[in-house]
Amino acid sequence: MLEPRFSGVLYLWLLCGTLVPMVESAIGVNWGTISSHRLKPTTVVDLLRENKISKVKLFEADSDVLRALMGSGIQVMVGIPNEMLPLLSSSPAAADLWVRQNVSAYVGRGGADIRYVAVGNEPFLSSYNGQYQNLVMPVILNIQQSLVKANLAGYVKLVVPCNADAYQSSALPSQGAFRPELTQIMTQLVQFLNSNGSPFVVNIYPFLSLYDNEDFPQEYAFFEGTTHAVQDGSNVYTNAFDGNYDTLVAALVKLGYGQIPIVIGEIGWPSDGALGANTTAAKVFNQGFINHVASNKGTPLRPNAPPMDAYLFSLFDEGAKSILPGNFERHWGIFSFDGQAKYPLNLLLGNKELKNARNVEYLPSRWCVANPSSDLTNVVNHMRLACSVADCTTLNYGGSCNEIGEKGNVSYAFNSYYQLQMQDSLSCDFDGLGIVTFLDPSIGDCRFLVGVTDKGTDSSSSQTTYQLWILLLVLILHGIFMLPM
Repeated sequence: MLEPRFSGVLYLWLLCGTLVPMVESAIGVNWGTISSHRLKPTTVVDLLRENKISKVKLFEADSDVLRALMGSGIQVMVGIPNEMLPLLSSSPAAADLWVRQNVSAYVGRGGADIRYVAVGNEPFLSSYNGQYQNLVMPVILNIQQSLVKANLAGYVKLVVPCNADAYQSSALPSQGAFRPELTQIMTQLVQFLNSNGSPFVVNIYPFLSLYDNEDFPQEYAFFEGTTHAVQDGSNVYTNAFDGNYDTLVAALVKLGYGQIPIVIGEIGWPSDGALGANTTAAKVFNQGFINHVASNKGTPLRPNAPPMDAYLFSLFDEGAKSILPGNFERHWGIFSFDGQAKYPLNLLLGNKELKNARNVEYLPSRWCVANPSSDLTNVVNHMRLACSVADCTTLNYGGSCNEIGEKGNVSYAFNSYYQLQMQDSLSCDFDGLGIVTFLDPSIGDCRFLVGVTDKGTDSSSSQTTYQLWILLLVLILHGIFMLPM
């Protein structure tokens, strides 16, 4: 997720007089890896299978993750990061190499079941100011040709996860249209998707509408009914998801492709980091969405049409994500970083509740807290250092640890840093202000974490950068790509 708003999900049945096949919808999850505490990929795959989750969406081709998914039977959507679009748009050879390294290398008997390649992640986001806009179609065409060469084009489909700000409406869903500057490229994209049997993928976030607009009616963001229904001709909208989804449908109709299947690439609700972001609201929203999809009611513009697929955002909290959109960015997971369910949730996949990860390898049960015998007058710089590296977002306004007092705040910051440093004894010194304790300092809903033994990476950008350099190096060695002098 980057900075989405909202939209819809589905497959189709009836739209504008066109009959299309109905399919059973599926609930999948987004597996993000921008975390400083990562479970082993094999542990995560076991967690997915234990919860009978059969579809997963990845934001990049992480080799460890793809290897763990081999033989699992889980269907995979693997992403191409936006940073790789410039190279892949200009070099068919780079596209060939990317497909060989990240698709062909993992598919086949006993391999990973890669069904989709996602070109970019919300590349049309308005805040990018068109940076990736003209790269999308060239990348699609290059990657498609590479899939053809690899004899995979009939099985692996290309999609482009779009943010809901790609389309707009002045007031009502039926007036939906793509942003004027995107009309031409969206027409080309949808033509390609339609001719190749690919769905339109969109990310929808009613939470952000509520977060960004204090006048937004809170109950309209959920699926429990509202006193602020939107009347659009004979159609009545009782939740933000349906309204935004049909705004997309109307935009697709205007392009002449009102029948194209739609997949929800991301949808969810954060459990911490902002007012309105808590486990109760997250449970109500996610369960409401799952039930809404399963009811097969569809939306006013696509009645009785179940979704094709919908991927919850997200599987885990990601404690190293950018908090530029808000502190909540690190708290979208239905599981905490260690694979423990945050709240009861029925995915309607066979289990009535989420099952926790098994055999998680934790660090020893010890924590770093503020030394009770120390003067904390000069602690500010130490806290600033700790929180510049570790995740302290729950301490901020609206967070679950916002009211634990000054010493509690210091202890939380110290411990977050200490666990990130794999409990290195020196990391709890803070010039004598910190001390290690074996008594859990958690207070109420404020949980002081204990890290896992398999320390993760603080950013997925390192993996992307590595892949870019490998691609460039191979191309240079083969004389296909020349560096500018």
